This record gives sequence, structure tokens and C-alpha cells, in this order.
Amino acid sequence: MEVVHTIGRRKKAVARVYLTEGTGAIVVNGKDVKEYFTVATLQYKLEQAQSLAGVEGQYDIKVNVDGGGITGQAEAIRLGISRALVQINPDHRAALKPEGLLTRDPRMVERKKPGQKKARKKFQFSKR
Repeated sequence: MEVVHTIGRRKKAVARVYLTEGTGAIVVNGKDVKEYFTVATLQYKLEQAQSLAGVEGQYDIKVNVDGGGITGQAEAIRLGISRALVQINPDHRAALKPEGLLTRDPRMVERKKPGQKKARKKFQFSKR
């Protein structure tokens, strides 16, 4: 099996995922996944796609992730892994699609407007 390369995005985070057959090791930016993501919920998000597809420990995953915060990065990686699993075996789509793992979350930060303090917040108004 050759290397499967996919991209996952979330907010400003971009994750390039390289999936190969192996022992189940996940390496993020040259570090072990438990070292890079110390929070257990983020580690669960990365393993969620594999457990739903029923392929835990079958693939080595190498990830280069850039931009955003750690939660956005974890969700970008999850999308990349899900896309890679579907690319390897289209039958996995039936398990991943209902859970929303193949959907790119379109929510982005709203831009700041001129004449306002933030995107929606206005400067303080003084009547007198």
C-alpha cells in the first residue's frame, strides 16, 4: 500500500495527514500524539475516526499541522484521518458520515468592522 495523503481544515488550522500501513502510531509535528495533545478529549478526537471505522492499530499516521489553536488542530486532523480512511476503503463512509466526521465545519471568525470595537461589539454610546 502506498502513502495516502489528505488535508483537513478547521478555522485557521490546516492538517496534512499521511496514512500508511503500520502499528497504529500517530505522530504530530514530529512528536507523539500524547506529547503534542496532553488533553484526553483531544486524543479521543484523533482516535474517533479509526474506532468508528474499526481499524484501530492498522495504520501509522504522520501529521503536519499548522495554525489555529489545539482544539482546531485536533478537529482538522480528525477530518484528514476520516478522509484518508474513506479514500482507502469507501465502505468506511457509511460509519463516518452519520457521525459528522466527513463534514468540513465552515464556521470561521467574523471580521472586525470599521467604526466598531470588534466584529459585533460597538464603541460605548454616550447620549449626553
